[in-house]
Amino acid sequence: MLQEFPEENIESLATGAWILGTGGGGNPYLSTLNLRRLYADGARVQVIQPEDLADDDMVAVVSGMGAPLVGQERLKDPRHMARAVELMEDYLGRPFRAIMALEIGGANALSPFLAAALLGRPVVNADCMGRAYPEAQMTSFAIGGLSMFPLSMVDVRDNEVIVARAESWKWMEKISRAACTAVGSTAATCKAPRTGREVKDWGIHHTITQATALGRVVLDARARHDDPVAAVLDHAQGKQVFRGKVVDVDRTTTGGFLRGKTVIEGIDADRGATLELAFQNEWAVAIRDGVPVAMTPDLLCLLDSLSGGAIGTEAVRYGQRVSVVALPAPKILTTPAGVAAVGPRAFGYDIDFESVFQ
Repeated sequence: MLQEFPEENIESLATGAWILGTGGGGNPYLSTLNLRRLYADGARVQVIQPEDLADDDMVAVVSGMGAPLVGQERLKDPRHMARAVELMEDYLGRPFRAIMALEIGGANALSPFLAAALLGRPVVNADCMGRAYPEAQMTSFAIGGLSMFPLSMVDVRDNEVIVARAESWKWMEKISRAACTAVGSTAATCKAPRTGREVKDWGIHHTITQATALGRVVLDARARHDDPVAAVLDHAQGKQVFRGKVVDVDRTTTGGFLRGKTVIEGIDADRGATLELAFQNEWAVAIRDGVPVAMTPDLLCLLDSLSGGAIGTEAVRYGQRVSVVALPAPKILTTPAGVAAVGPRAFGYDIDFESVFQ
């Protein structure tokens, strides 16, 4: 059954998705403005539940690709995301039934809505990360051993790329990342198409609903003048890892990624301690006084302690009062195969995964 996504839910979706983005996925502010403009012009987007897909339905999986800092500096046009879908349809020779987000994190949660508003297709209430991750092989579809090709890419200069085949998920990441870097480290992409059966078997379901509900909790807490961070923890069954003030930021855009670390000095119960948050587009590992205390695939989220809003890796700065919280990861990411794909070792850290929720 199709359900219209109401305009009043756009802000809630963006707020919740920015938290679930764990520092990445792109700041949703510009995408929110674009979607509101499309709605103001009369467009409407419908949402389809993954269980309502037919097994042979074709689903487009879309995302913006690149470094978050570049995405903050370059304005996006929804037509590029729609064109990435059309380019894939042209290549396949058949239309898509629906459009789905690669990741529910940040602006990429809104990417399928922007394409759907222009193309008149429904958006699937699912993604394949349950958060945001920086690389192609870090998805539930990759964990499930599904095909990683073809891929289409569109940029603002009217460049269009098809990656027809790749030997592995990591090779797809290398090839597509090189193309993305060549066009300025930001592009719209349509990933390998999925069947309805594959989405039902390997997708992470109802994450649009999850993000919208989380965002609504934050907005309601602000309206009541309650503690929005506490509201997030209560709603999402999360745990507070650290609370403090940002005292140092080291970040570099390289190879199509934003990499670096943020150092936070503790306040309140954490006074006297220091936490280092390392990131590759997204927050990956939290190290307190030299000891790892939280790590991917648990969702590490940096929130403004006053507003409860997410702080991205491209926007964190000296002096911010912040709360580091951990939220539970989708179950597939905590399986042995999931940890191998997205655990700390996948980011180059010689650390065994230990969940804060064990």
